[in-house]
Amino acid sequence: MEGPGQPSPSAVVFRHGTVLTMDDTHRVLTDADVLVVGDRIAEVGTGLTAPDGALEVDASGGIVMPGMIDTHRHMWQTAMRGYGADWTLTQYFVWYYLEHGRRFRPEDIRAGNLLGALEALDAGVTTTVDWSHGLQSVDHAEAAVDALRSVPGRFVLAYGNIQAGPWEWTAQPEVQRFLTGLRDAGDDRLGVQLAFDVTGDPAFPEKAAFEVARELGLPVTTHAGVWGATNDDGIRLMHEHGFMTPETTYVHAATLDKDSYLRIAATGGSVSVSTESEQSAGQGYPPTWQVRRYDIPVSLSMDTSVWWSGDLFSAMRTTLGADRSREHLEAHVEGDTVTHVHLRAEHVVDWATRGGARALGRDDLGRLTPGAKADVVLLKNDESPVSFPLLNPYGHVAFQAQRGDVHTVLVDGVVVKRDGKLVGADLAAARSAIGSTIDYLRGDMGEETWQQGMNPDLPSDDDVLDNPYTYTEYKSSATREARESLFGDSSAG
Repeated sequence: MEGPGQPSPSAVVFRHGTVLTMDDTHRVLTDADVLVVGDRIAEVGTGLTAPDGALEVDASGGIVMPGMIDTHRHMWQTAMRGYGADWTLTQYFVWYYLEHGRRFRPEDIRAGNLLGALEALDAGVTTTVDWSHGLQSVDHAEAAVDALRSVPGRFVLAYGNIQAGPWEWTAQPEVQRFLTGLRDAGDDRLGVQLAFDVTGDPAFPEKAAFEVARELGLPVTTHAGVWGATNDDGIRLMHEHGFMTPETTYVHAATLDKDSYLRIAATGGSVSVSTESEQSAGQGYPPTWQVRRYDIPVSLSMDTSVWWSGDLFSAMRTTLGADRSREHLEAHVEGDTVTHVHLRAEHVVDWATRGGARALGRDDLGRLTPGAKADVVLLKNDESPVSFPLLNPYGHVAFQAQRGDVHTVLVDGVVVKRDGKLVGADLAAARSAIGSTIDYLRGDMGEETWQQGMNPDLPSDDDVLDNPYTYTEYKSSATREARESLFGDSSAG
C-alpha cells in the first residue's frame, strides 16, 4: 500500500447514512451526510453541499462512525497469527520472553508490523498503538517504523524490549536519539510512547526508565494488574514516585485492589481493556466493573493475533458478554435477577472510539464533528442479509457487524478502503514477507521445537509462574495473592 501521498479526492461526502457522531452528547443522525474536506470533518447534517469533484459515497442502509482506536496491539507478533490459540499466559511468557522472542530479526518485526497495520485498516481500526516490545535494537525499531509508515493508517509506536530491563535500554544513547527523532518528526500519523512493565521490586529499578520518559516528554504504557507478573506493588511504587500521569495507559488492570484503582482514577490515567485476552489467557477477569465504579477512562484493545481476532468488533462484543455474565452470576449467587444491564452497547462503541482518543490525548480523533480529523468508517454490506434491518445502531455495531461489513475507511481524509477492499494494498508482498519470516523461524528452531511451541513446556524450575521477566531476579507471591471473590473486588458493581 502506498504511503500518505496516495492520490485521493480533496473532498468526500457520505450520503444518507445513519451517523454515530460520538460527540459529547452522542447524537445519532438518520438519513444524514458527513462531508470531509482535506483531512478534516467539514460538516455533519442533511442535504449538505459538497465541493465540485467530491467523491460521493452512498451510505444509505449503512452506519457512518469514527475510525476505531486500538490502544494495545503487539503488531510484531502478527507473523505468528493463530500459533498460540491454545496457549495460557504462562506459555506465552515461555515462548516469547524466555525462549524464542529473541530470534526475531528486524525484517521479521517489519513483516509482522506490515501485516498488522493492513489488518487494522481492513477492520476499520484507523489508529493503533503498536505495543512493540520486540525491539532488541534500534535496527528493529527502524524496521517497525518503516512498516508503519508504508501503510496510510495512524499509529503510535510504543517502544519496548522484553529482552532487557527498561532501565537498561532506555539509557542507551542510540535509543534516546531514535525516540527524540520520532518525537520531533512532526508526523501527525505516527506518535511515540515508552512501553514497559513494573515488577513491584521494592528497589524500583524501573524508576530510571520513568525518568527518561519524563525527560523526553513521552507517555508510558504498561501492563498492570497481570496475574503472576505485575500487581499492586508496582502501582504503589509508580504513585509514590510521582510517575502516574493522565497520559499513562494501564493495560489489562485486571488483578488490582481498590487502592490501585483509586490511584489510577486520582491521577487521571486510563485503562486499556483487552477482554478476549483477559478471558482466555489469564491476566484476570476483565475489569469493566472496577473501571466503571471508580470512573476510570476506558479504551479497548485486541492484544495480539497470536491468539485473538485483530478487530474491535470482537473486543466490543466480548466486553459486553464478560461484563453482563458477571452481572448475572453475581445476582444469581444472591438469589436475585438482573432486569436491566449496566454496560450498554453505546458504552463499548464509545470506548472503541472516543475512549481511545482520550487515552492518546487526541481530542481531534474518535468523533465526527466539524474540525475533527477525518478518520471515518462506513459499515455497509448490501450483499449480507445481516445488514438489515438497522434498528439499534449501537447494538448493530457491537453485536452484528464484522470486518467484512467495513465498506469504506478514511484516514486523514484519504480513502484507504473502498467497496470492501483495501486501496493499493500489496497483499502479495505482505504475504511474501510473512512467509519468509515463518520459514526462517521454523528452520531456526527446528521442526520438533516449532511443533512443541504450540504447547510449550514450562522450565523445570517453574519460575515463570511467579515473574516472567528475564531482566530481574525479583520474585513476589503478591502477583498471585488469593482474590476476594471469583472476580476480584466483590463490591465493584
